[in-house]
Amino acid sequence: MRANVGDRLLVHSRIVGQHDRSAEIVEVLGENGSPPYRVRFEDGHETVMSPGPDTVVRNFPAEDE
Repeated sequence: MRANVGDRLLVHSRIVGQHDRSAEIVEVLGENGSPPYRVRFEDGHETVMSPGPDTVVRNFPAEDE
């Protein structure tokens, strides 16, 4: 998994009835875009996480694209 600051992580729920969660990557702590990442969820909560197989990266294109 590789990501950049500004990309979003989509964490799929593993429990029936719970919604997926989305978080913005605010800092990449690994080398070359690798985890762990400091992320901010929609409610403002920040944490450091190493995403698992239930998480996908939504890359945002650079501004010049």
